[in-house]
Amino acid sequence: MPDLVKLSIDGREVQAAPGTLVIDAAKREGIEVPAFCYYEGFTLQAACRMCLVEVEKMPKLQTACTLPVAEGMVVRTETAQVAEARKYMLEFLLTNHPLDCPVCDKGGECELQDMTFRYGVGESRYTELKVHTPEKQFSPVVFFDAPRCILCYRCVRVCNEGMGVGALGVINRGVVSEIAPNKGDHLECDECGACIDICPVGALTSGIYRYKARPWEMEHVGTICTHCADGCKTTLGVRNGHIIRGNNRDQSGINREFLCIKGRYAFDFYDHPDRLQAPLVRVNGKLEEVSWAQALKIVADKFNRTVADGGSFGVIGSNHTTNEENYYLQKFAREVLGTNNIDHRRTGDVVTLLDALSGKEAKLATVADLYERKAALVLGADLALEHPLLSYQLRANYRHHQAHIYAVTPGPVREDKYAVASIRVGGPAVKVGGDLGITPGRDVGAVSNGPGSAPVGGPGVVPNNGQTSEGPRWEPVNGPGIATGDPSGFVHPHDVSAVPADYFAALESLRDKLKAEPELVILFDDDFKGDEIRQLVEFGDSLGIPVKYVCLVDYSNSRGAVDMGLTPELLPGYKPSERPGMHSDEMLDADLSVLWIVGENPLRNGRTRKAGFLVVHEMFLTETARQADVVLPAACAYEKNGTVTNNTGEVQRLKRGIDTMGAKPDLEIMGFIAREMGVAAALGPWSADVVFEEIRRKVRGYDIPLPVIATGGAAQTMPVNGRIPVANRPDLVRSDHNGLFASGTLGRYSRVLNSVLESREAADETNPSPAVLSR
Repeated sequence: MPDLVKLSIDGREVQAAPGTLVIDAAKREGIEVPAFCYYEGFTLQAACRMCLVEVEKMPKLQTACTLPVAEGMVVRTETAQVAEARKYMLEFLLTNHPLDCPVCDKGGECELQDMTFRYGVGESRYTELKVHTPEKQFSPVVFFDAPRCILCYRCVRVCNEGMGVGALGVINRGVVSEIAPNKGDHLECDECGACIDICPVGALTSGIYRYKARPWEMEHVGTICTHCADGCKTTLGVRNGHIIRGNNRDQSGINREFLCIKGRYAFDFYDHPDRLQAPLVRVNGKLEEVSWAQALKIVADKFNRTVADGGSFGVIGSNHTTNEENYYLQKFAREVLGTNNIDHRRTGDVVTLLDALSGKEAKLATVADLYERKAALVLGADLALEHPLLSYQLRANYRHHQAHIYAVTPGPVREDKYAVASIRVGGPAVKVGGDLGITPGRDVGAVSNGPGSAPVGGPGVVPNNGQTSEGPRWEPVNGPGIATGDPSGFVHPHDVSAVPADYFAALESLRDKLKAEPELVILFDDDFKGDEIRQLVEFGDSLGIPVKYVCLVDYSNSRGAVDMGLTPELLPGYKPSERPGMHSDEMLDADLSVLWIVGENPLRNGRTRKAGFLVVHEMFLTETARQADVVLPAACAYEKNGTVTNNTGEVQRLKRGIDTMGAKPDLEIMGFIAREMGVAAALGPWSADVVFEEIRRKVRGYDIPLPVIATGGAAQTMPVNGRIPVANRPDLVRSDHNGLFASGTLGRYSRVLNSVLESREAADETNPSPAVLSR
């Protein structure tokens, strides 16, 4: 490790690593150097000039955001000259800035407002008319007010470098310069809203939050996003019992400030007009509203009679219910109902991975590993669309640490743009060899960070669309190449590989490159199941380097559902149940006396129930709920406490942010049914904290430190380090492959997800049947 550099900042002796910027060195000492354009983790802009500081022996003020520390450097951040320079800079920024703070959504969080107050710019010497342009709506999510913009370029950089999309840029020059979207008058992008959150002023605002509330009027509740399995923390802004916005500006959680459109905006399903708020019971063939007491008594009486008569039960759980709810449900099924017919929708073969890793230590990667490890291999998955946080981590690792990324996928993926090797399996050949430098889009022949954009200063690319045999071809930038809109346009013109026969043929072609890496993380989706996973682990072992794995799953607690024993062959902690039991499809086809479905929608696509009595916990009247005898309105993740386990096995805590009248958490519903049946004492209290304590005692790997998750952190679980001696069923593993704008049933009821243009385009391109399998 190189020796630390010693310098002085405002009279304090400071030590910092070589290459550290003065602005960061000061921040670590608690000295604030104001800046609008600087943002940690992105390229340096030096556009706002607010971070000017005095440096001894330098004739002019220096920008602290671009100045590396040097031995013996003497820096002063709060002299009269510095304060005057910042005051004049603010006066210049306010030349055309509208004085609309009372109605601006950024009020109370505006960095320009704070600096103006701090440096006392009470009046302006400019008497000319302000240049004004009307507000523009780039998309249902993003609004742009050009006069408020201070051209800090934060939004451009976060979209280009952070998200890898490049949907924003700057057009014109001088006083009429402004941010512009990639499609002329509208955006086509991930609609993540990162540009809005990173904006230091009110130039970019959210269509969801506009004119709704002030920051100090809201209660801020940190919880976990209820959509995909990445486990992002989202901070809900709650006012008068309603969620007003979501963000993670305090950079807490495993995702820091990152959120996709689902985590930032797709909370809006919770107050959809179709939300169930009273139990429904089938009377004379029709579902009618009844009281909770009546519905619970009907269910409890039916359960008791079926147990007494020796009838058959089936229980189907959910990928969205908490660990506590899943644990309590399987305990209820096995100990009270006397059935081992319990299952859920499996979206990744976690069981085979854990079995294949038997006896090996430290083999499961964390979200942080994707940012810190030297190399990563993506197999099958389109991470940017299906697991955006993991994709974001890999991009940041590439930008900051020059990590080597490898992608072996059926189709084009965003990782192609910076991969060392990118190979298509079962499709047209694409590039091997990365295109991008550390600063994307700056070198001749390199592509910019926007999907479908042509190389900069080099030839355009028209990919092989399968209709010709000539392969990818290259045309001038002003030709068809710039308008393909297809990420498979990222093909290096002199390095095209042959199509491998399968994944393992592709892996063999990469063996020498992978063996040369110091360490590796392998991410794979449901293209790998059963023996294929064992073969993949054998391949990883044969490389002779440290290798970690991530088995990708779909939903917020898909991993936790397996850990908690929602399968007939396994108890919590992957202990063999040693009892026969039906899987989900078998239960749906069997003539069971009672079928109890908690948060799933398996009777889709016209499928008809066979069970004699059907009980459903649901938020909406789904296809399954419409066929039920009793429907119990359930709370969503934002309305309950508990824990969930993400893709990488990291446990995090849910915190209740709101209450919806009439809906109850699934754990509470199960507890009330147990009380009505007279078996509550056997199952124990239905409190999330009490059940989690039992999980920590009885489920292997879940004895995690409580202070870590109680304070908003994540703790990884390793539920087993030994063989799992059960007959696994990899044929039951089926991923929904939800993109950015789909999320099972929740996605159908999210107004934001259904309003953006990209959602409709994605549906048109893939023409899928609706993914309505789970809550």
